[in-house]
Formats: sequence, structure tokens, C-alpha cells
Amino acid sequence: MTDLPKNTGAHTSAKLWGGRFAGGVEAALHQFQASLPFDARMWREDITASIAHARMLGATGIITAEDADGLIAGLQALLAAWEPDGPEIDAQEDIHSKVEAALRAALGPLAGKLHTARSRNDQVATDFRLYLRNGCDQLDAALQEAQRALLACAETHLDVVMPGFTHLQHAQPVLAAHHLLAYVWMLARDRERVADARRRINRLPLGAAALAGTQFPIDRAMVARELGFAGVLENSLDAVADRDFAVEFLAACSLTMVHLSRLCEEIILWASQEFAWIELPEGYCTGSSIMPQKKNPDGAELIRGKSGRVFGDLLGLLTALKGLPLAYNKDLQEDKEAAFDALDTTLACLRITAGMLRGITFRRDRTLAALAGEMSAATEIADYLAAKGLPFRDAHHLSGEIVRYAESRGKGLADLSPAELRRFSPLIGDDLPLRLTPQAVVAAKTSHGGTAPERVREQLARARAEVG
Repeated sequence: MTDLPKNTGAHTSAKLWGGRFAGGVEAALHQFQASLPFDARMWREDITASIAHARMLGATGIITAEDADGLIAGLQALLAAWEPDGPEIDAQEDIHSKVEAALRAALGPLAGKLHTARSRNDQVATDFRLYLRNGCDQLDAALQEAQRALLACAETHLDVVMPGFTHLQHAQPVLAAHHLLAYVWMLARDRERVADARRRINRLPLGAAALAGTQFPIDRAMVARELGFAGVLENSLDAVADRDFAVEFLAACSLTMVHLSRLCEEIILWASQEFAWIELPEGYCTGSSIMPQKKNPDGAELIRGKSGRVFGDLLGLLTALKGLPLAYNKDLQEDKEAAFDALDTTLACLRITAGMLRGITFRRDRTLAALAGEMSAATEIADYLAAKGLPFRDAHHLSGEIVRYAESRGKGLADLSPAELRRFSPLIGDDLPLRLTPQAVVAAKTSHGGTAPERVREQLARARAEVG
């Protein structure tokens, strides 16, 4: 009789795949490839998917109903035992091994039947999709809360007029509420992108097995229904090999962070002494260890900085995927840390943004002072002349000459008298100077989506109805 080879590796006997190997895995490789420290957060998803799988195995007769009931009871007990914080991190390779080891400790050999007709490949993909589906729901709620905070800030400051910018130069005055509403609609599109990503995430890979499907008479549709998936993935290779759904999730996070970073950049500028347009809530600022007068906008700065972190998560996953042959490759283990980090970071940034916005106060005196001696009504002069019949290009040129004249005399456009303005065109009447104040310029922008107060109030109402 030939002796069986001894299992000399400390990290082989407990492996789900250890039967093929006579020796052990190097300790360095075991540590290098272990994913339990980060994929342990999918413990609920793994157990939930396993319950659905066990129920299907029993319903189809692949295992007996008694065995299926035993597996389900064991998994439900494990789910309750690990609430609320999940399992301890130990030497197990991943969360799937951890669940099976815990189940085997409780049920004995029966636990081994759970893995019938599935592979870790489709199991991992299923858990990951379940986790990201929930992540989409969390993101949507956090985006909605940030929108509500923007709307509250806009409603509080409906009467604040401030310079609007292009090229970071004063362009035309706008209502501060109008400016804030721009971000409400940006976040609305972010919510649409998250919802779109969720639809494509919500397809079941379980049943694809390792890559080619299985010979067992499984019922994938039953599992999909139990887990709330909209349907099953049609191709077994695609089901286990692609992570485009994770890329799309990361892209949605990245675009959200672009918008938060832009908003925070403006908040940082507005809070600076050079602008001093807003007062930030102290709870979202810090001081200096050496300069007692400082009130640093650390919350906004960190959000601006963390955008690069999320972009890096997206680029990292794209790079990991770009050269992979079908089907599963271990490279795909890199998907989870990127997605988890992006989700955690984006959620944290959204929550800080919402809290910070609820405490911001605009300084009306400072925003009006920024508009004193302004030239940003130059377009009003051009529009006024065009309405009188002068071709707009000629009116534009004439308005530019008036700007140059006002600058040479140290005046703002609203400070010019009717007589001074008429030197440039007989079409100019006594009514023009009244149209050149910041408030009048804002009030004139009555087109749909414009910054006139009545349009902004309508926009606020539409946004409130959409945001919920």
C-alpha cells in the first residue's frame, strides 16, 4: 500500500482546494493573497447568497430537503451569531472560506454539501454585486441628503446677490441660491448614474460555476428571485470574468467626487479673507497650533483632496482589467479594495458636505461690496442696444467702449449718468442706468433656468419636488 503524501504546509490542509497539493503554501504567499481582512465586510452577502443557494439545491432535488433545511438553519444561526459586527479576522483565506469553516464546525460534513453546483468564482461575483447594490442605495441616500442641504442653504439665502464667474473673473451677477442650485442638479445626475449602475449590477452570476456552468439541474431564476436580482447573466464566462459593473460604480463615485471637489473649492475661496463671502460653521473647521487667529476649512479641503483617492481607485481597477484573458484571474481580487474604498470615501465626503452646508452663512454685505464699481452689467448695455435695433455685434463693441470709458474714470457702469452713456449712442435713454445695478441685472434674467428671483423660486420648487 502506498503511503499518502504528508501535508507539510501549514496553510494547505484548511484550504478548500488543498487536495491537489502535497506541500504547503509559503507563508508569505498566504499572507499576500489573503483577502479576508478586506472582504470580511461581505459576510452578510455571502451568508445570504448561500442560504438562497441551499434553498435552490433542496428545491431542485440536488440535495435532500432535509440537508437543505440543515444548511439553511446553520447559515441563519451563523448570521445571527455574527451580528452586528461580523466575524473575527483569522488565518482563513477569504470570507467564503471563513463561512464554510464556521459552518463545518457547527454542522460537520453536511457543510460540505453547500458548495455543490457553485464555484468561488461565481460566489465571489454574487457577493460583490450584492454588496455594491446596497452601496448604490447608500450613495443615493447620501446624495439626496447633500441635495437637501444645498436646497436649505439656497432657500435661506434667496436674497443674496453675488458675482458670477467665468475664467474666475467677474462675469455677471447671480443669486447665491442660483449658484447653489447648479450643484443640486449635478448631484441629481449623479443619482441617475448610481441608479443606472445599480440596474447593471443587479444581475445574478451564481450558477456560472467556475466558468462553464454546471451539470447539476440548478434553477438560477429561483436564486435570482430570492436575492432580489432582476435576472441572471446570460453567459457563464462573462458572469465570472468581468467587473465592468464595478468600474461603472467607481465612475459614478468619481463623478460625484468631481462635483463635491468643485463645490468645496468654491467654499474654500468664499471663506478666505480675500472673499469673506461666507462664514463656515466652526464644527467643520480647525485652528492652527501656532497662529491663534486661524479658522481653517479642513472639511472642505479634505473632500477636495480625497477626490484624487477615488479617481485612483477607478484607474487602478481599469488597469487591472485591461489585459485579462477570459475567464477568472486572481487579478480580479483587486476589485474589492478599490470599490470599498471609493464607497467609504464618497459616503463620508457626502455626509461632511451636507453637514457643512447646513451651517454656512452668506455675508450679504460682502457679496454686495464685491459688486461695487462693477463692469459685469456690460452685457446688459449690449442687450439694451440690440433691443433698440442695433446689430448685436455693433452693440457689443459699443458696450466695450463704455467699459473702457468707465474704467478710465474709476467708475462702475451703474455709476455713469445718462448723459455720459448717451455720448456713445443716441439710442440710450434715461432708463439705462437703472438697469445696470446688480439687482436689476439679476432680475432681468427671466429665461427658463435663469437667475431672476421668480425663476429661482420656481427652480427651487422643481428641485424640492424631484429631490424629495
